Amino acid sequence: MLKWIVGIIAVVMTGLGFAYFTADKDMRNIMSNLPTDRDVLFWTVPQRDAAFRGLDWIPLLARANVIASAGTVFPLPRGKPIDISMDVDSYMSEQRTAGLVIVQDGKVRLEKYGLGFDAKGRWTSFSVAKSFTSTLVGAAIKDGFINSIDDKVSDYIPDLEGSVYDDVSIKQLLTMTSGVQWNEDYEDKNSDVALFNEHEPEPGVDATVSYMRTLSREAPAGTEWVYKTGETNLIGVLVSSATNRKLSDYLSEKIWAPFGMEQDASWLLGSTGHEISGCCIQASTRDFARFGQFMLDGAMAGGKAVLPEDWIATATTTQASIGYPGKGYGYQWWTYDDGSFAAQGIFGQGIFVDPKRRLVIASNGNWPRATDPDTVGAQREAFYKSVQAAVDTVGN
Repeated sequence: MLKWIVGIIAVVMTGLGFAYFTADKDMRNIMSNLPTDRDVLFWTVPQRDAAFRGLDWIPLLARANVIASAGTVFPLPRGKPIDISMDVDSYMSEQRTAGLVIVQDGKVRLEKYGLGFDAKGRWTSFSVAKSFTSTLVGAAIKDGFINSIDDKVSDYIPDLEGSVYDDVSIKQLLTMTSGVQWNEDYEDKNSDVALFNEHEPEPGVDATVSYMRTLSREAPAGTEWVYKTGETNLIGVLVSSATNRKLSDYLSEKIWAPFGMEQDASWLLGSTGHEISGCCIQASTRDFARFGQFMLDGAMAGGKAVLPEDWIATATTTQASIGYPGKGYGYQWWTYDDGSFAAQGIFGQGIFVDPKRRLVIASNGNWPRATDPDTVGAQREAFYKSVQAAVDTVGN
């Protein structure tokens, strides 16, 4: 994840003209809860509460590129409030939810906020960004920049030539079946996911590429699913290389502006200036819901198809088994046997899409731990089912 230069943040903030007594409440909260550790994975809950809504505010906390919106906003009109069997307030409290937006049949059926967050704010996505990145692969194929997902990764990233990625296809990156050895343990400071953003790259080489080309193989390509944030970062490098565009600009051009997102968003940058494509889009919860609606409506933006005709059907259905009943993995989307699919990020970020019920659930939050499938994770899954049941109830 992200690595920060913490010791000089206070000085920089002063130099930029920030002062505690003139700052708004969110900035004061950040100033009062500056991290003492350089790794977001090991920040305290109050530090994360403060920072997740402002990771792009201070240049030395994190540099970011703007994802520009346009003047026309995709409407999200109010619909009939949905009657959910679960106690929503209790659920949000236990989940430590910052934003929760439920859109069904194009109308907002529920919108609530917590942790002092609101509809005007922007919260970080963490790995929800992976689903945005994979969607840009589809856009690049539609635009003719990428020939096929069966092409080898090193055909588009020459600095990977001679590494284990010579044998890996774009599809195997999308489905996380490269067979390359990787440790995604968020609570291990020596894991790959904790170390790779600290890596010192060779001059002229992207930091992610520099780290990933040192890795070894643990299984033949295409045979084993292992979740790897580093490989989504490679996908981002690949898309930028193929399109000759910044990811943030390409996302704005293809989706954010023409579909009608309400606010500008931002995408945090790695140490060598490339968007961290496995992580870290800052957007409003409503705009995360709009991205779910974009997928639900067939990926049309500005009256044009953004993706190849069969892309969504393939990307959002199981392409790799994850060893968990009823669930799988598509092209950087988590898939369900009932046809639903989801983008998910650590600490409680999510976009759940159910095409059969015309349903989108977007949520941002700050779970006590990065991931905990047996507690807050299971509770979120139960909430999704509760909302589905509510939609199915006659008259609801």
